[in-house]
Amino acid sequence: MKLAYTFWLRFGIFLGVVALVSVVGWAWWVDGVSPVEPASVEPVTFVIPKGEGVRSIASRLSQQNLIRSATAFYIMVKFLGIETQIQAGDYRLTRSMNGRSVAQELTHGIVDTWVTTLEGWRVEEIANTLAKELDIPEKEFLKNAREGYMFPDTYLISQEATPAGIVELFENNFDKKVTPQMREDTKQTGFTLPEVVTLASIVEREGKSDTDRPLIAGILFNRLKANIPLQVDATLQYALGYQPYEKTWWKKLLTNEDKMIKSLYNTYLHSGLPPGPIANPGLSSIRAVIYATPTDALYYIHDTSGQLHTARTLEEHNANVSKYLR
Repeated sequence: MKLAYTFWLRFGIFLGVVALVSVVGWAWWVDGVSPVEPASVEPVTFVIPKGEGVRSIASRLSQQNLIRSATAFYIMVKFLGIETQIQAGDYRLTRSMNGRSVAQELTHGIVDTWVTTLEGWRVEEIANTLAKELDIPEKEFLKNAREGYMFPDTYLISQEATPAGIVELFENNFDKKVTPQMREDTKQTGFTLPEVVTLASIVEREGKSDTDRPLIAGILFNRLKANIPLQVDATLQYALGYQPYEKTWWKKLLTNEDKMIKSLYNTYLHSGLPPGPIANPGLSSIRAVIYATPTDALYYIHDTSGQLHTARTLEEHNANVSKYLR
Protein backbone atom coordinates (compact mmCIF):
# COMPACT_ATOMS: atom_id res chain seq x y z
CA MET A 1 0.00 0.00 0.00
CA LYS A 2 2.79 2.34 0.93
CA LEU A 3 4.63 1.62 -2.35
CA ALA A 4 1.49 2.30 -4.36
CA TYR A 5 0.90 5.55 -2.51
CA THR A 6 4.50 6.64 -3.19
CA PHE A 7 4.14 5.77 -6.88
CA TRP A 8 0.96 7.75 -7.31
CA LEU A 9 2.38 10.64 -5.36
CA ARG A 10 5.43 10.80 -7.59
CA PHE A 11 3.31 10.35 -10.70
CA GLY A 12 1.08 13.16 -9.57
CA ILE A 13 4.06 15.39 -8.96
CA PHE A 14 5.41 14.47 -12.40
CA LEU A 15 2.12 15.35 -14.04
CA GLY A 16 2.04 18.59 -12.10
CA VAL A 17 5.54 19.49 -13.27
CA VAL A 18 4.67 18.60 -16.85
CA ALA A 19 1.51 20.68 -16.64
CA LEU A 20 3.42 23.59 -15.10
CA VAL A 21 6.14 23.41 -17.74
CA SER A 22 3.49 23.20 -20.46
CA VAL A 23 1.63 26.19 -19.09
CA VAL A 24 4.84 28.21 -18.70
CA GLY A 25 6.06 27.11 -22.15
CA TRP A 26 2.75 27.97 -23.74
CA ALA A 27 2.72 31.35 -22.04
CA TRP A 28 6.28 31.98 -23.23
CA TRP A 29 5.34 30.95 -26.77
CA VAL A 30 2.21 33.10 -26.88
CA ASP A 31 4.14 36.08 -25.54
CA GLY A 32 7.07 35.44 -27.90
CA VAL A 33 4.97 35.55 -31.07
CA SER A 34 2.57 38.28 -29.94
CA PRO A 35 2.73 41.82 -31.41
CA VAL A 36 5.23 44.15 -29.78
CA GLU A 37 2.85 47.12 -29.97
CA PRO A 38 -0.69 46.00 -30.96
CA ALA A 39 -1.88 49.56 -31.62
CA SER A 40 1.11 50.70 -33.70
CA VAL A 41 0.51 51.57 -37.36
CA GLU A 42 3.86 53.22 -38.15
CA PRO A 43 5.73 51.31 -40.89
CA VAL A 44 9.30 50.22 -40.15
CA THR A 45 11.72 49.48 -42.99
CA PHE A 46 13.52 46.16 -42.61
CA VAL A 47 16.17 45.14 -45.15
CA ILE A 48 17.29 41.56 -45.71
CA PRO A 49 20.55 41.33 -47.71
CA LYS A 50 21.24 38.38 -49.97
CA GLY A 51 22.40 35.26 -48.17
CA GLU A 52 21.37 36.24 -44.63
CA GLY A 53 20.26 33.27 -42.49
CA VAL A 54 17.09 32.99 -40.41
CA ARG A 55 18.95 33.19 -37.07
CA SER A 56 20.51 36.50 -38.06
CA ILE A 57 17.20 37.81 -39.42
CA ALA A 58 15.43 36.84 -36.19
CA SER A 59 18.11 38.55 -34.12
CA ARG A 60 17.85 41.80 -36.09
CA LEU A 61 14.05 41.75 -35.98
CA SER A 62 14.31 41.52 -32.22
CA GLN A 63 16.89 44.33 -32.07
CA GLN A 64 14.58 46.57 -34.09
CA ASN A 65 11.75 45.70 -31.69
CA LEU A 66 9.68 44.12 -34.46
CA ILE A 67 9.28 40.79 -32.64
CA ARG A 68 9.30 39.86 -28.97
CA SER A 69 11.52 36.80 -29.12
CA ALA A 70 14.17 35.85 -31.67
CA THR A 71 14.09 32.24 -30.46
CA ALA A 72 10.30 31.96 -30.76
CA PHE A 73 10.44 33.49 -34.24
CA TYR A 74 13.17 31.09 -35.35
CA ILE A 75 11.23 28.06 -34.04
CA MET A 76 8.06 29.25 -35.75
CA VAL A 77 9.80 29.70 -39.12
CA LYS A 78 11.17 26.17 -38.82
CA PHE A 79 7.76 24.81 -37.79
CA LEU A 80 6.03 26.52 -40.72
CA GLY A 81 8.69 25.21 -43.11
CA ILE A 82 9.21 28.60 -44.78
CA GLU A 83 12.91 29.08 -44.06
CA THR A 84 13.89 28.79 -47.73
CA GLN A 85 11.03 31.05 -48.84
CA ILE A 86 12.26 34.15 -47.00
CA GLN A 87 13.62 36.53 -49.63
CA ALA A 88 16.24 39.24 -49.71
CA GLY A 89 14.70 42.64 -50.09
CA ASP A 90 13.24 45.72 -48.47
CA TYR A 91 10.11 45.26 -46.34
CA ARG A 92 7.67 47.56 -44.57
CA LEU A 93 6.65 46.00 -41.27
CA THR A 94 4.71 47.30 -38.28
CA ARG A 95 5.04 46.48 -34.60
CA SER A 96 1.35 45.52 -34.54
CA MET A 97 2.13 42.39 -36.59
CA ASN A 98 2.49 39.11 -34.71
CA GLY A 99 5.42 36.80 -35.31
CA ARG A 100 3.56 34.61 -37.80
CA SER A 101 2.49 37.64 -39.85
CA VAL A 102 6.04 38.97 -39.90
CA ALA A 103 7.40 35.59 -41.03
CA GLN A 104 4.86 35.27 -43.83
CA GLU A 105 5.37 38.88 -44.91
CA LEU A 106 9.06 38.17 -45.43
CA THR A 107 8.12 35.54 -48.02
CA HIS A 108 5.74 37.61 -50.12
CA GLY A 109 5.65 41.15 -48.80
CA ILE A 110 6.77 44.27 -50.56
CA VAL A 111 10.07 42.97 -51.87
CA ASP A 112 12.21 45.55 -53.60
CA THR A 113 14.80 44.60 -56.17
CA TRP A 114 18.58 44.68 -55.98
CA VAL A 115 19.95 46.24 -59.16
CA THR A 116 23.65 46.50 -59.99
CA THR A 117 25.05 48.95 -62.55
CA LEU A 118 28.67 48.68 -63.61
CA GLU A 119 31.47 51.21 -63.92
CA GLY A 120 31.80 52.47 -67.47
CA TRP A 121 28.21 51.84 -68.54
CA ARG A 122 26.51 54.56 -70.53
CA VAL A 123 22.99 55.61 -69.58
CA GLU A 124 21.41 53.44 -72.28
CA GLU A 125 22.95 50.33 -70.73
CA ILE A 126 21.60 51.33 -67.32
CA ALA A 127 18.17 51.97 -68.84
CA ASN A 128 18.18 48.52 -70.41
CA THR A 129 18.99 46.87 -67.08
CA LEU A 130 16.27 48.81 -65.27
CA ALA A 131 13.78 47.79 -67.93
CA LYS A 132 14.64 44.13 -67.43
CA GLU A 133 14.80 44.17 -63.63
CA LEU A 134 12.02 46.64 -62.78
CA ASP A 135 10.01 47.06 -65.97
CA ILE A 136 11.01 50.74 -66.05
CA PRO A 137 10.42 52.27 -69.54
CA GLU A 138 13.84 53.02 -71.01
CA LYS A 139 12.71 56.25 -72.66
CA GLU A 140 11.31 57.60 -69.39
CA PHE A 141 14.57 56.93 -67.56
CA LEU A 142 16.65 58.46 -70.36
CA LYS A 143 14.57 61.65 -70.22
CA ASN A 144 15.97 62.37 -66.76
CA ALA A 145 19.32 60.57 -66.63
CA ARG A 146 22.52 62.61 -66.81
CA GLU A 147 25.44 60.82 -68.36
CA GLY A 148 28.32 60.63 -65.90
CA TYR A 149 26.26 61.10 -62.74
CA MET A 150 24.38 57.79 -62.60
CA PHE A 151 26.81 56.45 -60.02
CA PRO A 152 27.61 52.75 -60.58
CA ASP A 153 26.69 50.70 -57.52
CA THR A 154 24.27 48.08 -56.20
CA TYR A 155 20.91 49.62 -55.33
CA LEU A 156 17.83 48.34 -53.54
CA ILE A 157 15.04 49.87 -55.61
CA SER A 158 11.35 49.89 -54.78
CA GLN A 159 9.00 48.21 -57.23
CA GLU A 160 7.00 51.42 -57.05
CA ALA A 161 9.94 53.70 -57.93
CA THR A 162 9.51 56.14 -60.81
CA PRO A 163 12.19 56.74 -63.46
CA ALA A 164 12.77 60.22 -62.03
CA GLY A 165 13.03 58.75 -58.53
CA ILE A 166 15.68 56.27 -59.65
CA VAL A 167 17.68 59.03 -61.32
CA GLU A 168 17.54 60.98 -58.07
CA LEU A 169 18.70 57.87 -56.16
CA PHE A 170 21.75 57.54 -58.45
CA GLU A 171 22.58 61.25 -58.30
CA ASN A 172 22.27 61.34 -54.51
CA ASN A 173 24.72 58.46 -54.33
CA PHE A 174 27.12 60.37 -56.59
CA ASP A 175 26.85 63.41 -54.31
CA LYS A 176 27.58 61.21 -51.29
CA LYS A 177 30.54 59.35 -52.82
CA VAL A 178 32.25 62.46 -54.19
CA THR A 179 33.15 63.99 -50.86
CA PRO A 180 33.52 67.70 -50.03
CA GLN A 181 37.29 67.16 -49.77
CA MET A 182 37.40 65.65 -53.25
CA ARG A 183 35.41 68.60 -54.59
CA GLU A 184 37.84 70.99 -52.91
CA ASP A 185 40.84 69.09 -54.29
CA THR A 186 39.31 69.26 -57.77
CA LYS A 187 40.21 72.96 -57.84
CA GLN A 188 43.90 72.02 -57.86
CA THR A 189 43.49 70.30 -61.24
CA GLY A 190 42.48 73.54 -62.95
CA PHE A 191 39.27 71.89 -64.15
CA THR A 192 35.68 72.13 -62.98
CA LEU A 193 33.90 69.16 -61.42
CA PRO A 194 31.86 68.54 -64.63
CA GLU A 195 35.11 68.54 -66.61
CA VAL A 196 36.67 66.13 -64.11
CA VAL A 197 33.64 63.82 -64.45
CA THR A 198 33.97 63.95 -68.24
CA LEU A 199 37.64 63.06 -68.06
CA ALA A 200 36.93 60.38 -65.46
CA SER A 201 34.42 58.75 -67.80
CA ILE A 202 37.16 58.50 -70.43
CA VAL A 203 39.65 57.13 -67.91
CA GLU A 204 37.04 54.58 -66.82
CA ARG A 205 36.70 53.24 -70.36
CA GLU A 206 40.42 53.42 -71.14
CA GLY A 207 41.88 52.12 -67.88
CA LYS A 208 42.38 48.46 -67.11
CA SER A 209 43.19 48.72 -63.40
CA ASP A 210 43.27 51.07 -60.44
CA THR A 211 47.03 51.23 -60.93
CA ASP A 212 47.08 52.53 -64.50
CA ARG A 213 44.08 54.89 -64.30
CA PRO A 214 45.88 57.73 -62.43
CA LEU A 215 48.73 57.50 -64.95
CA ILE A 216 46.36 57.61 -67.91
CA ALA A 217 44.68 60.63 -66.31
CA GLY A 218 48.09 62.30 -66.00
CA ILE A 219 48.83 61.65 -69.70
CA LEU A 220 45.44 63.02 -70.78
CA PHE A 221 46.01 66.12 -68.66
CA ASN A 222 49.33 66.62 -70.48
CA ARG A 223 47.64 66.36 -73.88
CA LEU A 224 44.92 68.81 -72.88
CA LYS A 225 47.43 71.35 -71.58
CA ALA A 226 49.49 71.00 -74.76
CA ASN A 227 46.34 71.36 -76.89
CA ILE A 228 47.00 67.97 -78.46
CA PRO A 229 43.83 66.05 -79.44
CA LEU A 230 43.13 63.31 -76.93
CA GLN A 231 42.64 60.71 -79.71
CA VAL A 232 40.81 58.34 -77.40
CA ASP A 233 39.05 55.36 -78.97
CA ALA A 234 36.40 55.26 -76.24
CA THR A 235 35.07 58.65 -77.38
CA LEU A 236 34.68 57.28 -80.91
CA GLN A 237 32.80 54.29 -79.54
CA TYR A 238 30.46 56.64 -77.72
CA ALA A 239 29.88 58.70 -80.87
CA LEU A 240 29.23 55.60 -82.99
CA GLY A 241 26.54 54.37 -80.60
CA TYR A 242 24.83 50.98 -80.62
CA GLN A 243 26.25 48.30 -82.89
CA PRO A 244 23.42 45.92 -83.92
CA TYR A 245 25.75 43.29 -85.36
CA GLU A 246 27.92 43.13 -82.25
CA LYS A 247 24.94 43.83 -79.95
CA THR A 248 26.94 46.30 -77.91
CA TRP A 249 27.18 50.04 -77.34
CA TRP A 250 30.96 49.86 -77.57
CA LYS A 251 32.27 48.88 -81.01
CA LYS A 252 35.16 46.47 -80.62
CA LEU A 253 37.24 47.04 -83.77
CA LEU A 254 37.54 50.65 -84.88
CA THR A 255 38.55 51.61 -88.41
CA ASN A 256 40.23 54.67 -89.93
CA GLU A 257 36.83 55.55 -91.34
CA ASP A 258 35.42 55.62 -87.80
CA LYS A 259 38.03 58.23 -86.91
CA MET A 260 36.44 60.59 -89.43
CA ILE A 261 32.94 60.48 -87.94
CA LYS A 262 31.43 63.95 -87.64
CA SER A 263 30.82 64.31 -83.92
CA LEU A 264 31.99 66.65 -81.19
CA TYR A 265 32.81 63.45 -79.28
CA ASN A 266 35.38 62.54 -81.92
CA THR A 267 38.59 63.41 -80.06
CA TYR A 268 40.65 62.56 -83.15
CA LEU A 269 39.17 65.56 -84.97
CA HIS A 270 38.52 67.91 -82.06
CA SER A 271 40.96 69.12 -79.41
CA GLY A 272 40.00 69.42 -75.78
CA LEU A 273 37.37 67.49 -73.86
CA PRO A 274 34.23 66.18 -75.52
CA PRO A 275 30.97 68.02 -74.71
CA GLY A 276 30.25 65.77 -71.75
CA PRO A 277 30.87 62.37 -70.13
CA ILE A 278 30.86 59.29 -72.33
CA ALA A 279 29.95 56.89 -69.53
CA ASN A 280 29.35 56.73 -65.79
CA PRO A 281 32.66 56.49 -63.93
CA GLY A 282 33.20 54.77 -60.62
CA LEU A 283 34.88 56.32 -57.61
CA SER A 284 38.29 54.92 -58.57
CA SER A 285 38.28 56.73 -61.91
CA ILE A 286 37.03 60.00 -60.41
CA ARG A 287 39.79 59.85 -57.82
CA ALA A 288 42.30 58.94 -60.54
CA VAL A 289 41.58 62.25 -62.27
CA ILE A 290 41.54 64.39 -59.12
CA TYR A 291 44.75 62.77 -57.88
CA ALA A 292 46.38 62.03 -61.24
CA THR A 293 49.93 60.68 -61.37
CA PRO A 294 52.41 63.33 -62.60
CA THR A 295 54.19 62.18 -65.77
CA ASP A 296 56.00 63.58 -68.78
CA ALA A 297 54.39 60.99 -71.08
CA LEU A 298 51.99 61.98 -73.86
CA TYR A 299 51.04 58.55 -75.20
CA TYR A 300 49.95 55.18 -73.88
CA ILE A 301 48.84 51.79 -75.12
CA HIS A 302 47.80 48.51 -73.51
CA ASP A 303 49.43 45.36 -74.82
CA THR A 304 47.50 42.15 -75.44
CA SER A 305 47.81 41.16 -71.79
CA GLY A 306 46.47 44.50 -70.56
CA GLN A 307 49.81 45.92 -69.45
CA LEU A 308 50.16 49.71 -69.84
CA HIS A 309 53.06 51.16 -71.82
CA THR A 310 53.70 54.92 -71.96
CA ALA A 311 55.78 57.10 -74.24
CA ARG A 312 57.04 60.68 -74.20
CA THR A 313 57.34 61.10 -77.97
CA LEU A 314 55.49 59.87 -81.04
CA GLU A 315 58.58 57.90 -82.04
CA GLU A 316 58.58 56.06 -78.70
CA HIS A 317 54.85 55.47 -79.01
CA ASN A 318 55.19 53.99 -82.51
CA ALA A 319 57.96 51.76 -81.24
CA ASN A 320 55.67 50.54 -78.45
CA VAL A 321 52.92 49.83 -80.96
CA SER A 322 55.32 47.82 -83.12
CA LYS A 323 56.70 45.94 -80.15
CA TYR A 324 53.52 45.14 -78.23
CA LEU A 325 50.67 45.19 -80.72
CA ARG A 326 52.11 43.79 -83.95
